[in-house]
Amino acid sequence: MTHVPNPRPTGDFRTSYAADRTLFSTKIETRAVFLGIALVAAAPLFFSDYILSQLIMIGIYGIAALGLNVLTGMTGQISLGHGAFFGFGAFASAWFAAKGVPVVFAIPMAGMLTMAVGMMFGIPAARLKGLYLAIATLASQYILEDFFARANWFTGGTSGSLAETASIFGFQLNSDTRYLYLVLFWVVVSFVGVANLARTRDGRALVAIRDHYLSAEIMGINLTRYRILSFGISSFFAGVAGALYGHYLGFVSAEGFTIILSIEFLAIIIIGGLGSVSGSLLGAAFILLLPQAMEMLASTLALVVPALTQGTAYIKQMSIGAAIILFLVLEPQGLVHRWRLMRASWKLFPFSH
Repeated sequence: MTHVPNPRPTGDFRTSYAADRTLFSTKIETRAVFLGIALVAAAPLFFSDYILSQLIMIGIYGIAALGLNVLTGMTGQISLGHGAFFGFGAFASAWFAAKGVPVVFAIPMAGMLTMAVGMMFGIPAARLKGLYLAIATLASQYILEDFFARANWFTGGTSGSLAETASIFGFQLNSDTRYLYLVLFWVVVSFVGVANLARTRDGRALVAIRDHYLSAEIMGINLTRYRILSFGISSFFAGVAGALYGHYLGFVSAEGFTIILSIEFLAIIIIGGLGSVSGSLLGAAFILLLPQAMEMLASTLALVVPALTQGTAYIKQMSIGAAIILFLVLEPQGLVHRWRLMRASWKLFPFSH
């Protein structure tokens, strides 16, 4: 089954490269995507503010993880500083808004500024690989954390800074119901953009570097250029997601963008599926909902074993680490791969090949 993860229906012939590089494989997949967007757009009509807040956070984390997937999943460059770029975007958007820039424009501007910073760190990191690259990106995490604590003019220092409420032509997005549509807009733009990037010459160059960088260099691909480009694209989406996060909370503090957040982003793309666009969203949903599910489970078990009451917080944190280990051992290609196998088994039933 593993050799046909996404079989095409009978009669689906591709007679040109353009037909083979369509954004969606089948019409059913296209309709499913539009139906999913419509259901999320209609969510405020049926769900409480708590559910809407979870959808907002899944969208924000999904955008940030999407950027890391471009760097790690598509290009093969590991990063342990993605949480810091996420935080830089939050502070940058708050700073732009404080200078009088409308929030809807401050968000992409924060993404561009974060992209510039990411490419600056990417210049030395582009010449490294393996453990050395991981240490270099870890250094960027700590450098930016120190910058957040000291740059009072930009971040407010240890006191943090306020992030203005988003508004569009005077219409305040000051509730979960309204803010959901802003996040949904950026989710659609970001995921469509990266899905199209994977079909371009530059996207194929990034994948070639990931698969075998020596062969890619022999083919004429400029390794340094494309590695720096991937750092820039990754940082842009991290900055946009951080900006959305900051304006959603209304306050940005340096304590929220530590190495733990960077590890969570790595967990998202590992669990969702490295190099998969949709896997970034699936992984974000899994990582955000897993601790809550474990807390509910621990609270239920505490009725039988009262000693578990004291360890509920630890169980929530351990669940993420356990999930990473289990997925690396049992399902290294992530949730997307498992979904493709399930879909293939449905299409090929009752045959086993």
